Amino acid sequence: MQTITWKGTLTARSSIAHGGETRGTITLLRRELVATASGALVHVPIVSGNTARGRLRRIGEELLRDALGYEGALHPAAAHTLRGGGALAKSSGEPLSGSRLRDLRDLVPQIGVFGGAGGGTIISGALDVGKVVPQVAETSRITGVASSLSAFSATQLEAYTRQSDENHHDFATVAAAPATAELRIDDTGRPDPVERGGGHQMLFHVETFPVGTVFSTWLRLRRPTPLEAAFFHDVLDEFRSDGRLGGRVGVGHGEVLVELDTDAAADPREDLDWRAVVQENRAQILTALAALA
Repeated sequence: MQTITWKGTLTARSSIAHGGETRGTITLLRRELVATASGALVHVPIVSGNTARGRLRRIGEELLRDALGYEGALHPAAAHTLRGGGALAKSSGEPLSGSRLRDLRDLVPQIGVFGGAGGGTIISGALDVGKVVPQVAETSRITGVASSLSAFSATQLEAYTRQSDENHHDFATVAAAPATAELRIDDTGRPDPVERGGGHQMLFHVETFPVGTVFSTWLRLRRPTPLEAAFFHDVLDEFRSDGRLGGRVGVGHGEVLVELDTDAAADPREDLDWRAVVQENRAQILTALAALA
């Protein structure tokens, strides 16, 4: 099949956390230098493509696990490769290559789409994921969207507390965290958080993109097989219905509205039941996955 590209936006339905540098009790967003239209270099908070890719990978693994029912049947290294991308380590057997590698990619759409590391080999995947770039004035040349909102004022600090146990008989004395904080941004966009005051509660802060922030991004599936394309369409459908991005999703952060479109001519979306295909080949797939150990 030909390459399929999706382009569009993610809109924050709840604030987005994407931890970068930590200053004291304040966790800042990840930043990188961006050249503005005037040629100036400024620090702009941008969500890495790896974060979005990781979310898509976890959705894919859950869909594959539900289809194959391999719970408890995989070596931990294989399970880690499917869900987290794996790690390059010395293999217990011959490094994965040749026909065994080809069979693994052909049989397991999760591997074909996302790749991974296992069996002493790095496996490339068909999916490329763009960075998730906020639509602010400093990124207008990247996103193609004019904005009056500056990256210098596009984020917020959210405060969280851990209740102090200092009145309990078994409490170990610690230094209390600052009670308040302010996020200052210098002329280059570099954050300079200031902590002030004190208190009896342990207070920490997380810098986030506020609700309503719009991000531009893209996805590209390079010459997928029909099985890979059918599988990834379901992954993307699940991402659209339950979009999550960044960290702290367990406490309400990271909900996004996903609006990604593609050229219908380049993406015919063939009616292939990928679940039936992998279920038919379940025994072969489990054998192939064993090579990731």
